[in-house]
Amino acid sequence: MSPRRELSRARRQRRSAPRAAQRGVALIVAILLVALGTILAATIAYENAMTYRRGSGTYAFDESILIAQGAEALAAYGIRQFFQGDPQHTYIGQGWDKPVGPMEVVPGVMLEASLEDLEGRFNLNNLVSNDGTPDAVNVAAFTKLLELVGLETKWAPMMVDWIDADIVPQNVDGAEDSVYMGQDPPYRTANRYITSTSELLALPGFGRDRYLQLAPYVTALPWGSKINVCTAKDKVLDAFLPSGQTEFSSASGQLDKNRVSAAGCFPTTANYQAAFGNSANWTKAQKKFGQNSSYFRLTSFITVGSAEFNLYSLLYRDGSGAVRPIQRSFAAD
Repeated sequence: MSPRRELSRARRQRRSAPRAAQRGVALIVAILLVALGTILAATIAYENAMTYRRGSGTYAFDESILIAQGAEALAAYGIRQFFQGDPQHTYIGQGWDKPVGPMEVVPGVMLEASLEDLEGRFNLNNLVSNDGTPDAVNVAAFTKLLELVGLETKWAPMMVDWIDADIVPQNVDGAEDSVYMGQDPPYRTANRYITSTSELLALPGFGRDRYLQLAPYVTALPWGSKINVCTAKDKVLDAFLPSGQTEFSSASGQLDKNRVSAAGCFPTTANYQAAFGNSANWTKAQKKFGQNSSYFRLTSFITVGSAEFNLYSLLYRDGSGAVRPIQRSFAAD
C-alpha cells in the first residue's frame, strides 16, 4: 500500500474515533433521562395514590362518625322509650340490652351497636367522698371485689390515694407522690376523680393482666352514681355483702339465668337486702344501690368498605328522661 493511502486511512480512523465516543455518551444520557423520567412518573403516581387513600380515609372516618352519631340518637330514643314505660326500673330484658346489627345503613356501610348499663359496675370514683375522705363502705367493697377476681387487696388503698386530694398515704399499702416520683419516668398522683378505668395502669406494678381481670367489673362515672341491683354483675353484688359471703357469683352464669326467667328486675332491693342478713350491714350500704340507671355506654362498630371504626359513647339520662352523650372515645376504657 502506498504511503499516501496509509496516511488517508489513518486520518479517517482518527475522525471516526470521536464520533463513536460521542454515540456512547449520547446513549448513556438517553438511558439516564429515561430512568429519571420513570422515577418522576412513579413518584407522581405514588403521591396521587397516597392522596387518594388519605382522602378516602378521611371521608370514611367522617362518615363513620356521622353513622355513630345516628346510632347515639337511636339509642337515646330507645332509652327514653323504656324510661317512659317504667321510670322506676332499668333491667335486663326491657329491650335496650339487645344488640343491633350488623345492618347496612347505606350501600357499603355496615353498623353494629350495643348498649351496656355502666351502673351495673363498681364506680371507682365512689372510693372517695366529695369531701375528699375515703368512703369506708365502697373501700371495703372494692377490697372484696379484688379478692373475688383473684387480685391482691393492696390495690384498694393505692387507688384511694390516686384519687384523694392529699399526699399522705392511707396506710402501709398506700402510695402517693413519694412512690410515683421514683418511677421511670417519674410522675405524680392524679389527686382527682378519674375519667377512665385505664388509670389503674398508672399504679406501680398493676400491669395489663390484672387490668384485664378487673376491667369488666369497674367503671369511671361521676361521683355519687348508684349501683343498679337489677343489672349489676354477680361479683359486684357480692362485693358489698359481709366478708366471706357470696350469694350471686358462686354459680357461674346463674344470675343471668335468673334474670331471664324473672322477666323483670332481679334481684330487687328487697331481695338484695335479704342477702345481707344483718340489718346493720344493710343500713350502711343501702344508699349505694338503686333499681334505675342514668349512665349507659354505647359501643358502635362501623365498617366502611374495608375500613373499620369503633366509637364508645357515654350516654347520660337525666331526671326528665332526656338523653345526651357526655363523652366519646375510640377505646373502650
